[in-house]
Order: sequence, then structure tokens, then C-alpha cells
Amino acid sequence: MRILAFILLTLALTGCASKFRSYDGPAVTRIVVYKAEREVHLLHHDAVLESFDMELGFAPEGTKERYGDGRTPEGRYFIDRRNPESRYHLSLGIDYPRGVDQQRATEAGVDPGGDIFFHGTPREFAGRDDWTAGCLAIPNRDIERMYAMVGIGTPVDIYAARPAPNPMVLPDPLRPAPLGR
Repeated sequence: MRILAFILLTLALTGCASKFRSYDGPAVTRIVVYKAEREVHLLHHDAVLESFDMELGFAPEGTKERYGDGRTPEGRYFIDRRNPESRYHLSLGIDYPRGVDQQRATEAGVDPGGDIFFHGTPREFAGRDDWTAGCLAIPNRDIERMYAMVGIGTPVDIYAARPAPNPMVLPDPLRPAPLGR
């Protein structure tokens, strides 16, 4: 009976996939986010390594100004923490608020908020549009890949939208190519 229980336990545990993945490819040197397009791109210099779909805060337009506004910040940030025990599967924190964010909030007399993360998506929120409090929600399978690829200190550039191409300007090698949707 003990042998049967051991075999069943072993089979059950081998069927459980780990949320922790390994990655041995090129380093992610920059993360680019286009809010309007709901896109996250992981870059190695000018090459796009991975691209993911995402959901935003419940008030997705405009940059974050205060605690509770449901907006996702825009600007240059850096990954400053990793949370393997996130209630949203896995998460990578960004260093919001930075100096300009804090100054804007101080001048307005408001709390700028904080705790902005890239994180996974719980089952009850899967398929819903823009449900976070300002974070960037990515499907769990994608946050697993992102978590494996991205280190502390990685720059994160969050834009309101992808810039329109200008026929008079050569393409920006740091801007990811269109995804062909």
C-alpha cells in the first residue's frame, strides 16, 4: 500500500509544472511598453527577443498621477524587485514613483501611489480588459518567461502609444518592428 501511495504521489508531482523557468539566451537590455497597443517587448539592444500582450489599470489612458487613479505610469523606469511569491503568480516591480513623479504629486498635494508591477493574471481575471490598479498584467505563461529573462536594473520605457512612422526619418533601431497583427 505504501508503494502504491508513493507511486501515485510521484506521478502527481511530476505532472505539476513549475512556474520557474530557465533562460540562457541574450540578456534583456531594455523593456518597451506601448500602452495603447497593449504590447510588452523584451529587447537585446535593437533585437526583439519576446513580445507579450498585456492588460493595464482600469483607467488606462494618461500617466499615473496619484494613488488609486487606476492608471499605469509612463516614462523611464527600472526593474527594482522580483517577487516569486506574488499573489498574481510572479511579479517584477518597477521603481515608480521616480523623482519627476514624486515632484508632480507633491505639487498637486496628492500621494503618487506605488507598487507598480509586471505580474501574472489570476484565473478570475483572465480574458478581462484593463482590470489592474495600475500594474501591467501578462498571461501567466508569459510572465514565467519574462521573469526568467529579466534582471534587476533592466530599463523599462513605458509609452502611451507606438509612435507613428515618419517617412522623412530612418527607422529607430531601438523601436521594435510591428508585430504583424
